Amino acid sequence: MSCCALGALAGCTSTTATSPTLATDTWLAAEKIRQQVTPPQFADRTFDIRDFGAKANSQQDNTKAVAAAIEACHKAGGGKVLVTQGKYLCGAIHLMSNVNLHITKDATIAFSTDPNSYLPAVFTRWEGMEMMGYSPLIYAYGQTNIAITGEGTVDGQANRTTWWPWKGSNFSTVDWGIAGVPTQTEARNKLMQDMENNVPVAERIYADGSYLRPVFIQPYLCTNVLIEGITITNAPFWLMNPVRCENVTIDAVTFASLGPNSDGCDPESCKNVVIKNCLFDTGDDCIAIKSGRNADGRRLNIPSENILISNCKMRNGHGGVVIGSEISGGVRNVFVENCAMSSPELERGIRVKTNSVRGGLIENIFVRDVTIGEVQTAIVIDFDYEEGDAGKFTPTVRNIDIRNLTCQNAKQVFQVRGYQRSPIQNLHLTNCHFKEAAKIGVLEQLDNFSASNVTIKGVELSV
Repeated sequence: MSCCALGALAGCTSTTATSPTLATDTWLAAEKIRQQVTPPQFADRTFDIRDFGAKANSQQDNTKAVAAAIEACHKAGGGKVLVTQGKYLCGAIHLMSNVNLHITKDATIAFSTDPNSYLPAVFTRWEGMEMMGYSPLIYAYGQTNIAITGEGTVDGQANRTTWWPWKGSNFSTVDWGIAGVPTQTEARNKLMQDMENNVPVAERIYADGSYLRPVFIQPYLCTNVLIEGITITNAPFWLMNPVRCENVTIDAVTFASLGPNSDGCDPESCKNVVIKNCLFDTGDDCIAIKSGRNADGRRLNIPSENILISNCKMRNGHGGVVIGSEISGGVRNVFVENCAMSSPELERGIRVKTNSVRGGLIENIFVRDVTIGEVQTAIVIDFDYEEGDAGKFTPTVRNIDIRNLTCQNAKQVFQVRGYQRSPIQNLHLTNCHFKEAAKIGVLEQLDNFSASNVTIKGVELSV
């Protein structure tokens, strides 16, 4: 059964052609998230890393000095660890409770490209799979009240000759590899097998010699997290990946990295998250909401939920606001408002991606007042991502409401297709206008789809 169309596109079916009445409390729930997610507060104490021996000469390794400042701040009851006036070379930074790492506008932390700087291995997630791997460049585990603030820069120093070649030519249309440089392929495949075989995480050792690039910023099992004002650039892998965190605020951050898998912000199995006023210019998804991959995601069964995305701008990226693909634990209650996205390199605007290997319950996704300038495909709900329909974990996607969306120019408006055994349920579009489009695309396997005042090139979409 194929679904709805415009003009010559035929075979469209729907249970209703009228827009549902949106419950008055839907966006009140978003407002509740906005009010409940409050940034942590810090004591009025300052610990300048220069007082602990740090030097801004771009040559001295300041890892020990920064660690000493963080520990002193933590032991004193908390406060601000100050990074100011210059460029500081550093290895892995591990935040502790009640510590605000504050980087002033005139300061940069430039991270070492020596993999040994991120040893010993720590408990982490990599593409939604648990393992012992390289420490993220900035990491915190089980901490409360932590922050990275200021108008300064954290620079992973990744490029076509450092970190990025580990991607290789697999899993990408771009060949990032360099002849003779090992890649992630073997370790990635083995980690996936370890996960499916339920190998204990402590025995999944994937640091030195595995070539799995570290996440840039990863708070793990943390409560009350603030990341505000900084610029994140040249990331080895994903830029920001809060995992199993609660009460997270990400405000006015610039995500600028065009390398392989340079996802901007990927909340994973997190609850109560606000992402606002951010700028994304990334080599992969701008925002991708996740909840663990396959066996690990189902074993833990922790969804991402209660997430508000507001007043953000997206440029380059595989997708603007994305749900998936590591989605086995599910996602619910996501609100997207007042965002703008546009670039010839922006592949998709709003996207859900899963398959019957990943599975997951994805529900209650609300989008309003979004503008898209230039995009390849505006709205995507894809049940055939990567492995496609090759597993036994049929996904469920339901209750998606998109209203007041305007797209200036799309090569394709829709790529929306469920399974016959699991149609996309309750997809509703209201006041959405696609001004220029090369083609309408696909709308198939839908149950209770509606389009109210939806136009494509000035012609109303008929259901």
